[in-house]
Amino acid sequence: MRRILPLTLVALACLTAMVKASPPRVATFRVEITPPDGSPLCGGWIKPLEGVDDPLWAKGIVLDDGAQKYVLCALDWCEVRDSAHDRLREALAQAVGTQARLTAVQSLHQHNAPIVDIDAERLIAAQPKPLRSVDVGHFEQVVEQLRKAAADANSRLAPFDAVATGTTVVEEVASSRRIRDADGKLTVRYSSAADPKLRALPLGLIDPLLRTVSLLQGEKPLVRLHYYATHPQSYYGDGRASSEFPGLARERLEREEGVFQIYFTGCAGNVAAGKYNDGTPLARVQLTERMYQAMKRSSAASSHRPVGTIAWRTTELLLSIRNDAGYSEAEGRAAIANPDAPATQRLNAALQLAYRERIDRPFELTCLELGDVRCLHLPGEPFIEFQLLAQKLATDKFVCVAGYADGAPGYLCTAAAYGEGGYEPTASLVTPASEALINAAIGRLLSPK
Repeated sequence: MRRILPLTLVALACLTAMVKASPPRVATFRVEITPPDGSPLCGGWIKPLEGVDDPLWAKGIVLDDGAQKYVLCALDWCEVRDSAHDRLREALAQAVGTQARLTAVQSLHQHNAPIVDIDAERLIAAQPKPLRSVDVGHFEQVVEQLRKAAADANSRLAPFDAVATGTTVVEEVASSRRIRDADGKLTVRYSSAADPKLRALPLGLIDPLLRTVSLLQGEKPLVRLHYYATHPQSYYGDGRASSEFPGLARERLEREEGVFQIYFTGCAGNVAAGKYNDGTPLARVQLTERMYQAMKRSSAASSHRPVGTIAWRTTELLLSIRNDAGYSEAEGRAAIANPDAPATQRLNAALQLAYRERIDRPFELTCLELGDVRCLHLPGEPFIEFQLLAQKLATDKFVCVAGYADGAPGYLCTAAAYGEGGYEPTASLVTPASEALINAAIGRLLSPK
């Protein structure tokens, strides 16, 4: 008697063949995430929200390759840290029926926007003279709104059959924050520089290119993803919410093209607009125009090809926290409990202690592969050197880098920066040994064995 293969195995074999043959699909989602008036901005370090120049958005995609689903999401917030970052990834994953490790949530890092660290808020709120770093209720609302928006996107996935990539040089936006003056002294040139002497200093090390990845159905673009490395603020601290010049440019192009646009901030820890920005409202208008023109040029210059293989890679990164003078746990607990200490010192101590509580839990670095395209997602505020390294490790690929995933470690600096001094290595919560660990993690994602 001939043996008949069980029906369940036949069905499984047919299903596998169908899954492999099904075309990839994508859908977009957006949620307004502007907090209510009175909410803390930038972790409570600056004036609370008292008005809105333009709304803050969470914008993302759900991508289905026929076997797995992935989620990319970019938030017009300053940072999301620790368990709050985990919550967002888990909510998006649950909404579309995938795993949190297959999601990437990045902040754009605008400063007139929230820093969301629920763990730090818990610590600072428990002190004798409590402070407020984030509107927890608003964060909970955003989690649920994003869950619903992603679930809705998951119900209207549409096939795409092509990927397009484009690049352009962005004129007069990014410049190095760490430069040498005429005497060779290290100078930090922040996002704005009212002093013309600071603006006259050299450009410094940047990545001048804006990169655009578009997903298309035939000739019709369904979504564009833009990547560029600079701190995204012209001025802040006035209590006015704004998605700033990258967000304003993004929304303008979306209105004009009728194509969903998402923007990711690259490795901008040591890059800002200070050389080209005197901090005036006019400067914001000028920076917006330059970013808009760059996004438009990059989109128009894109070259199309079939999608190719879609894959997702994840690797873990465990960084050690600083314990040198000024960074110890004892000093942090003393600062947060001191009602007479400056609010910024206590709030910073809360962030340090929250990171210390999760120090044994590694960060997840992820990379989306779309044929020869690589979209790399990094935590913290990475220096531009990490973005340049990623591109060097995969010269035959179209490499886009987004920073500002889990913001818990703060600045991710080169080892040399700690010896040079300046603001960024002083504010970093991790040790100089981090550079080699980050480089190795990038290598695992871009050059897997």
